[in-house]
Amino acid sequence: MPAASCPPSSLSHEDIARRIPHRGRMCLLERVTSWDSEHIICEAISHLDAGNPLRAHGRLGAACGIEYAAQAMAVHGALVCETQAASPGGPPKAGYLVSVRDVALHVARLDDLGMPLTLRAERSSGNAASILYGFTVHAGDALLLSGRAVVMLDTVPVNPASPAASAAESIKETP
Repeated sequence: MPAASCPPSSLSHEDIARRIPHRGRMCLLERVTSWDSEHIICEAISHLDAGNPLRAHGRLGAACGIEYAAQAMAVHGALVCETQAASPGGPPKAGYLVSVRDVALHVARLDDLGMPLTLRAERSSGNAASILYGFTVHAGDALLLSGRAVVMLDTVPVNPASPAASAAESIKETP
């Protein structure tokens, strides 16, 4: 069995872009500052870019922070897979954000803050089919948004009545 690899504790924008499917300007994260098997902390400055692909009507709304957090979760998943020894099924081929809950927006916009974003994601529970993350987005000490997200692994969008879709139900959430 091959030995598990050990990714670095911090990553640059280029390192991130090699690990997630987002390309060009859609790769929103600037760096990973720290991570372990349950947590990741990332920074972003792309919210200050007038050419940000998520901008609409000349602004970047706070709800776009969910995409920033989702990219942090994607990097986390890739890093965790890199640390695990190869298994017969191999690492997840793709992850899909299928649900966000308890999202609280504390600001209207992200593009008028004038400082980097700090994104934190914490794996709360999960299995081979899905993962539940809690996430926050900060600018300095200010909490901008928070919530929870379910990510489905190794699947494609399917009919909600199918067995694959019911896998998300196997995650036990706490109120």
